[in-house]
Amino acid sequence: MSAIFNFQSLLTVILLLICTCAYIRSLAPSLLDRNKTGLLGIFWKCACIGECKSPYVAVCCIVMAFNILFIQ
Repeated sequence: MSAIFNFQSLLTVILLLICTCAYIRSLAPSLLDRNKTGLLGIFWKCACIGECKSPYVAVCCIVMAFNILFIQ
């Protein structure tokens, strides 16, 4: 089943996208900062969410990991 049709998989993909974009922006900020608008601007926005809301993203990662490891 595709991640689009399974809600938990969709949340996992979005959370991984946010974490990956924030990590890439910490390594090479110019890579994401030059694409602030358009279709590639989604990655810049995910990086901003990952940096600004990092405590909430970390809690979501822990909850998702617990859910995947022990509940599924």
